Amino acid sequence: MVTGSGPVQSRSGAPAHQAAGSTPGQGHRPGAAARRDLCLDQAVVLIEDAIQYRSINHRMDARSLWLYRWYYSSSSQWILSFTIFLILALAFVETPSSLTRTSDVRYRPAPWEPPCGLTEGVEALCLLVFVADVSVKSYLIGWAQFRRNPWLLAYLVVLVASLLDWTVSLSLVCQEPLRVRRLLRPFFLMQNSSMMKKTLKCIRRSLPEMASVGLLLAVHLCLFTVFGMLLFTGEKDAGQDRERLTYFFNLPEALTTLLVLLTTANNPDVMIPVYSRNRAYAIFFIAFTLIGSLFLMNLMTAIIYNQFRGYLMMSLQTSLLRRRLGTRAAYEVLSSVTAEGEAHPKRLGVKPEDFLQVLQKVQLDSDHKQAITEKLHSRGDGLLSTDEFQKLFYEFDKRVIKEHPPRPEYQSPFLRSTQFLFGHHYFDYLGNLMALGNLVTICVFLVLDAHVLPKDRDDFVLGILNCIFILYYLLEMLLKVFSLGLQGYLSYSSNVFDGLLTIVLLVLEISTLAEYGFPHRGWKPATLGLLSLWDMTRLVNVLIVFRFLRIIPSMQLMSLVASTILDLIKNMRAFGGILVVIYYVFAIIGISLFQGVIVAPRNSSLASVNGSAPCGSFEQLEYWPNNFDDFAAALVTLWDVMIVNNWQVFLDAFRRYAGPWSEVYFVLWWLVSSVIWVNLFLALILENFLHKWDRRSHLQSFTQELEDTSEMTQELPFRDVLEEPTEEELVEKLSRHPHLQLCR
Repeated sequence: MVTGSGPVQSRSGAPAHQAAGSTPGQGHRPGAAARRDLCLDQAVVLIEDAIQYRSINHRMDARSLWLYRWYYSSSSQWILSFTIFLILALAFVETPSSLTRTSDVRYRPAPWEPPCGLTEGVEALCLLVFVADVSVKSYLIGWAQFRRNPWLLAYLVVLVASLLDWTVSLSLVCQEPLRVRRLLRPFFLMQNSSMMKKTLKCIRRSLPEMASVGLLLAVHLCLFTVFGMLLFTGEKDAGQDRERLTYFFNLPEALTTLLVLLTTANNPDVMIPVYSRNRAYAIFFIAFTLIGSLFLMNLMTAIIYNQFRGYLMMSLQTSLLRRRLGTRAAYEVLSSVTAEGEAHPKRLGVKPEDFLQVLQKVQLDSDHKQAITEKLHSRGDGLLSTDEFQKLFYEFDKRVIKEHPPRPEYQSPFLRSTQFLFGHHYFDYLGNLMALGNLVTICVFLVLDAHVLPKDRDDFVLGILNCIFILYYLLEMLLKVFSLGLQGYLSYSSNVFDGLLTIVLLVLEISTLAEYGFPHRGWKPATLGLLSLWDMTRLVNVLIVFRFLRIIPSMQLMSLVASTILDLIKNMRAFGGILVVIYYVFAIIGISLFQGVIVAPRNSSLASVNGSAPCGSFEQLEYWPNNFDDFAAALVTLWDVMIVNNWQVFLDAFRRYAGPWSEVYFVLWWLVSSVIWVNLFLALILENFLHKWDRRSHLQSFTQELEDTSEMTQELPFRDVLEEPTEEELVEKLSRHPHLQLCR
């Protein structure tokens, strides 16, 4: 433990407030006051860095601190995020435009194309924002740090390339055949997310192991391709001949057939011609599927999970180190203020009043500020030591839960008994039971009316039952408001969910009754207003089914699964961002390669009419909307291929329309999306769920102390796994700060 450190100084040996780049105006202010104000501002920024898990390796002079806080303000970050969204969204408007009702080549009208200079002008504004972004970042961290940061160097290169390509576009009046900068746009999304960078690092770390399994898969495919071509020669057997002509005609087709079989998309179609003649041929296909799909592909999943299982812990460990380093640096800065106030300081520490002054300036929600302030006041007087200062910021690791408002107090014994009865959790169970009953009635009528046309249905009974259930939902809501009070009722998110849907259901039911009258025999759907009776009933039933989700928090295992899903959604920005990047890049490449190759049947001799097309072909299945004629259609086509259901249809169609080389594109897309990204997503699910499941009993006891005042953030469930950084580690990292130097 450090017990005697002096003021924080810059690398030049001057105090930190006099670091390089400080404003000249500081010299005209009283020296002690100016130093104190600057140290307090430094502490504010360092604490904000700790809250947001940011690096503290940036300039610490007054002008830089002001610029730093402005750059990370919510408005500046919102502008940057909106700019990234805007430049990515340009692909939907740029030529070829996606602004049509359908992507079907048979019905797609000529789209509106923006005039030259419109989207280019918007893109120029976006690029200027990025130029300002990289300029501010490079200034704040300093040139020495900038040269060692590969992401910022790549940021600069991408900007230069984009500006050059933009200039070429204008000089050619937007008639250039290829816009390279469109392929570079996803980089702006990646460089702005530290989690995406870590995810890419994890993928890069997994590539050698994945390559080894990929090599085994390639050997497996090649061997069985040769075996298949030797087996299905078609010389003596009609089934063999049909198999050879359809699936094993030549080496590329045989290889493609077995690659598709690896995903089971064409099983058992590929086996039927020879299996119908001799059942022994099934051994070939079963052996191929067992080794390839069930062993090697699952081995790929295991390797990716093995590499990823420590990824979350490493990320949280890095975040914890940044938080502790930021708070420790703030302690050093504030302790230097204390030391400067005394001629011969006997003990190092932070004055509580200095800390409170800094806390008021920090961008932090009021609940956390209040919790930290109360914890500070609960201790005795005197200077804050290092441990005491760090423990104050343990409140950052918790999300403060606001206490529910007190229940209303009634004088009447009857009202108090009623309040107790309808405020009990058993009343919630009754509500769940009623919601289940409502759902069952809807399912029963869906089964009974499955073969009845909507115009012939009699919704008399279902209409009455829906009225009864909705009246119960209204009564339940009013009784809960009576028991908990309006503010207490609204303090529970489940009650807000129930209440909102109940009000919507009530409004729809009143509208239905006003338009069509009370349910009666022969209550037939008719359009008297905006919606027919059938449409109104369907909308009510959809909302009732949606309201049934209220039952999830009441079931422990289902609640665990649901909480895992919610955590995944909260932490999916990095993985969702990676998916956006690969979709964007492959869509732009697909448009460049395959735009216009899929044409309407009447316009091409290659496209057969539906009646003469082979069964299961692109034309017979009418997959015409799946093409690369615009960005939106390309995204949907890539999604359909990623699911790998019938993706052999796309391989066959684009091979016929564009050439055999098109298969390389789709195989690469399958490897990147279905093999790598989907398995990475599966690893994320397993990592989150297994940690929740394994530590569920531990956390139940661990959180008893916290349940009245706080709930866990992402780091707290793994606190027993994470290691607190040592004092030596923190001091060593602070000593290597590029813009501060600890004088001891």
